[in-house]
Amino acid sequence: MTAYLHGFIPEEQQRLMDQAGVLGSLIYPRIDFAGCKKLLEVGSGVGAQTETLLRLFPDLEITCVDYSQSQLDRAKQNLAFACDRVKFVCQDAKELVLDEKYDSVFICWALEHIPNSHVVLEAVKPYLFPNAKLWFTEVFNSSFYFNPPLAGLSKYYLAYNEFQRSLGGNPDIGANLGNLLLRAGYTQIELFHGGFHLDQRNAEDLRKITQYWKGLMKSAGVGMITAGLISEVDLLAMEKDLDLIAEDENAVFFYHFVQISATV
Repeated sequence: MTAYLHGFIPEEQQRLMDQAGVLGSLIYPRIDFAGCKKLLEVGSGVGAQTETLLRLFPDLEITCVDYSQSQLDRAKQNLAFACDRVKFVCQDAKELVLDEKYDSVFICWALEHIPNSHVVLEAVKPYLFPNAKLWFTEVFNSSFYFNPPLAGLSKYYLAYNEFQRSLGGNPDIGANLGNLLLRAGYTQIELFHGGFHLDQRNAEDLRKITQYWKGLMKSAGVGMITAGLISEVDLLAMEKDLDLIAEDENAVFFYHFVQISATV
């Protein structure tokens, strides 16, 4: 099972599509699947990243694996333009049973939600050709820094990460991924940082990212309230604080995710 703290409602499915647009310029500059023909995407969700991959690499055929049939059903709608370039497989990524091999793998914002995610790295290997290209993009939530210091956002963010851990996820999986890949037997492992360091020099980007962050945080709100980690008042305080950051003359908004390339 996947510890997916954001849920599967239609509004969340749309948020994932919107997120791909907001963060795409940060995720894809390094990623290179040139020369690859068959790509395995684990945790493909609603196909938000799949759509970008299909457009960037027109020679790719992609197999989308996700454990949620409702996510894959939405992905089929989102990726209808791709016709026979995409296959959809509803499986637990820790127990893969596939009928072909791949020369490339892409995983983005997925391992953070999977308990014992190292098992996924081992489950993928039998389905890879030698020298397959792998790219991973994952969260490093402990890197988050903001100014001015605001109690509402601080409280909410701590609860958000606690909630993910309670579900078996890992909000800092990106920082640990190099070791996990090494232990799973992957080679040529290279690590990169991406993200944003925003202040009032780039006020429009600051406002865009704080609004995106608000949606990201709210997506876990219902689950956090149900779990007793926050109240509706706490959710509103988080939103207010993010609006304050966007307008503050001394605003700083910093976050780094981790990208890793590897092969077998």
